[in-house]
Amino acid sequence: MQAQRTVIVGAGHAGGQCAISLRQAKYEGDIVLIGQEAHLPYERPPLSKQALVAGPENVKLLLRKADYYATHHIELKTGCEVTRLQLEQQQVQLSTGETLDFSHLVLATGGRVRRLAVPGAELQGIHYLRTIADTQAIRAEVRPGMRVVIVGGGYIGLEAAASLRKLECEVVVLEALDRLMSRSVGTELSGYFREYHEKNGVEIHTGMQVIAFNGSERVEEVSCLNGMQFPTDMVIVGIGIEPATSLAEAAGLEVAGGIVVDAHCRSSHPQVFAIGDVALAPNKYASRPVRLESVQNAVGQARVAAQNIAGKAVLYEEVPWFWSDQYDLKLQMAGLHQEASSHVVRGNPAEGAFALWYFKNDKVQAVHALNSPRDFMFGKQLIASGKEVDP
Repeated sequence: MQAQRTVIVGAGHAGGQCAISLRQAKYEGDIVLIGQEAHLPYERPPLSKQALVAGPENVKLLLRKADYYATHHIELKTGCEVTRLQLEQQQVQLSTGETLDFSHLVLATGGRVRRLAVPGAELQGIHYLRTIADTQAIRAEVRPGMRVVIVGGGYIGLEAAASLRKLECEVVVLEALDRLMSRSVGTELSGYFREYHEKNGVEIHTGMQVIAFNGSERVEEVSCLNGMQFPTDMVIVGIGIEPATSLAEAAGLEVAGGIVVDAHCRSSHPQVFAIGDVALAPNKYASRPVRLESVQNAVGQARVAAQNIAGKAVLYEEVPWFWSDQYDLKLQMAGLHQEASSHVVRGNPAEGAFALWYFKNDKVQAVHALNSPRDFMFGKQLIASGKEVDP
């Protein structure tokens, strides 16, 4: 009988949580956690917020301290990369030349930042924001009064904008679409956040397609398709991530914009699971499988995969939820609003606390609550219950 060993590829939040959850589920086999970064598993959300303002070293980021992994017999291989999956042999090959056998494999490979392939992309002073090293590199260059152009008006770009204003930088946000956070929120919240950022001194331009970065050795200017040019001292690009599926694809697993899994987080191979940003999973609150990028999804799927590996048949059925902190605004979102047929606004936006309730067939589909935790919690409960309500 093959010895029980679970190999987890990816030591981010999902991978780290899976290792922790395996031990909590009384799994007695070996656990090997492999990560490309040199750091212990850590939380990414603070990187664009508290860690960008105060420095990663001054913010609690780690899921657990090093002694936890030693005490719970979790083998950590950091600064290491898996180069190949051999599913028939149930082995993984590492960049160190080592080969590991597994009884179960968990792919928590996350995503890689989507890069802008335009002239000048190699210039100094152009940053992306995904890792501790990225935040450290930005902080090493930031100084009061410098001009920073942020490409991308989603969560990361706007959170970074708010943080940089606290650091007394001049900030310009360039968004390719016609409104901010357009993939995540409706028009009311897009407009509210735009106005709030502008009140805090951020210059915002939508409908801006960046076509070049200009400068000699360091970026000095950003050029857009409409002819507008923006002088700058630094650029931060935040235009999303691409799921890191190359290992899975090369191994022959089913991939469709993410590693395809079932409600147990099991892939097309019975001994292989996928969790977090990289997993395309069925969701009882959507009409089709979805790939979700959130801490809640990473943690929830990690726990479900761990329990299934430990022998308990558990389904992933949590209500999706998300959040974003910008200045003194806390946006909390439950459910998925994209399939809603109607919505109402409750509360007074002028007072800085309100919520958008999204409905489909008299059921709550999603709630987007701004500085209104009660709406968020109540909405999340109604979504989970599936009860019909009167909008």
